This record gives sequence, C-alpha cells and structure tokens, in this order.
Amino acid sequence: MLIHWFLAAVHLLAVALGFWAVLTRGMAFRRLSDGAGGARSVLIADNVWGICAVILLISGGVRAFGGYEKGADYYLHQPLFHLKMALFVLILLLEIAPMVTLIKWRLALARGVGIDTRRVGLFARISHIEALLVLLMIVAATGMARGAAFG
Repeated sequence: MLIHWFLAAVHLLAVALGFWAVLTRGMAFRRLSDGAGGARSVLIADNVWGICAVILLISGGVRAFGGYEKGADYYLHQPLFHLKMALFVLILLLEIAPMVTLIKWRLALARGVGIDTRRVGLFARISHIEALLVLLMIVAATGMARGAAFG
C-alpha cells in the first residue's frame, strides 16, 4: 500500500514541478527574446522540465501497467486515459524543435561559441502551449480519478 502512495506522490510532484518548469522556460525564452535574460535560465528550466517528463513517463507507466492502480484493462478502455496520452504525445511532438535547439545551445556554450536566438519567441509560445496541455492532462486525470465514463 505504501508503494501506491509513493508512486502517486512522485507522479503528482512531477506534474507540479514540470508545469512550473515549462512555464519558467517559456518566460526565460521570452526574456531572452527581449534581450533581458540569459540562456542559462532557459537551460536550467529545460533540465527540470526534461527530468519531470521522464519521471512522469516512468511513474505513470508503472502506475497504469504495473499493477499498482486500477489495472491496464481499465486504462486501455478509458477514453480520458487516451486523451491524456494523446496530449502527452502532442507535448513530445511540440518539444522536438526546442529540444534540438537547446542541445545545440549546450554544445555551442561548451565550446564557447555564440548561440542562435532567432526562434526564442516561437519556443516561448511552444512552452506556454505545452503548459496548457499539461493542465488539460490534469483535467483528464481528475476525470479518471472520479470515475467519469464516456461512450
């Protein structure tokens, strides 16, 4: 029973911290586009966002399919679970361009070379859209927790 509680707590903490991190990253991108911020704050927030995404994926997978919650059959037949997973995949797809760019930034900064900041405005918008998608995932999760059924 303690493992159920622990997994749920880790999952929820990763949601909260990940939401904060992606919003913070978006604001840091925005400051960078205004010439007021540094790349370091973008990269720190991005690290936290990435770590939280991995924790969410692992803890969510274990909770859903590891026999710690309602069971795989429940989740696979729950439309709100499919919505959550679709939103997660959408976040992953939106994340490709910022992720590739930030990897290039890390490599450039390690070599002491300048970074390309031309698309930081776009990446700020993407980060804020991802934050909205996280909120929608929370809405879907609360529906599942309350036994909302559709179909």
